[in-house]
Amino acid sequence: MIEMSVESIRVSLMNYQRVVILKEKMANRYLPIWIGPAEAEAIHVKLQNIAVPRPLTHDLLTSVIGSLGAKVNFIVVTDLRNDTFYAKIVLAVDGKEMEIDSRPSDALALAVRANAPIFADESVLDKAGILLDQETGQPSAAGAAAPSSNSSTGEAKKVNEGDIKKMSAFYDFINTLDLEDFDKRKS
Repeated sequence: MIEMSVESIRVSLMNYQRVVILKEKMANRYLPIWIGPAEAEAIHVKLQNIAVPRPLTHDLLTSVIGSLGAKVNFIVVTDLRNDTFYAKIVLAVDGKEMEIDSRPSDALALAVRANAPIFADESVLDKAGILLDQETGQPSAAGAAAPSSNSSTGEAKKVNEGDIKKMSAFYDFINTLDLEDFDKRKS
C-alpha cells in the first residue's frame, strides 16, 4: 500500500465530470478517480473547512462510527476493474480491524472528516497512476500507457497492450484537464 493525499478536485472542461486527484506522498505519481458531484462537494466542503448548517451524509456517518466506539483507521483504494475503482474503509472496533467495502468517493469523504490516512494499492497505481513530465508539465501514464518501474525492485515492468487499451479512457480524460498549476504546492 502506498500512502496518498488529496491533491485536488478538478472538473473536466469537456464533459464537466469531477475527478479527485490523489498524490503519492513520497513521489510525484498521481491517481485520478472519477467521482460524482455530491461526493466531490462533500470532499471539497471538508477540505476547505466550509461550515454547513446541517450535517452532510458523510458527517453523519463519521458521527455514527464515533458514537459506536469505533474509529476510522484508514481507507485504501484496493482495485481497478473494468474502469471501476474499489475501496475499503478500515475501522478499529473493540481492538479489532473491520474492513467495509466502499466506493472510493465515499471512503475519501469519510477519510478527510476522520483525518484518516489514505492509501492506494500498488497494483491500482500501476494501472492508473499518472506521472507529470518535468519539462512539459504534461501527464504521462505511470503504469498503463508507459512502462513503469516496480518500486520494490527498481526494475522496469512491461504492460500489455490490453491493459493500455483498457486505461485509454483514463488517459484521454487526464489529457482534457487543465494541469498548468498541477504540480505547484499549496501554501
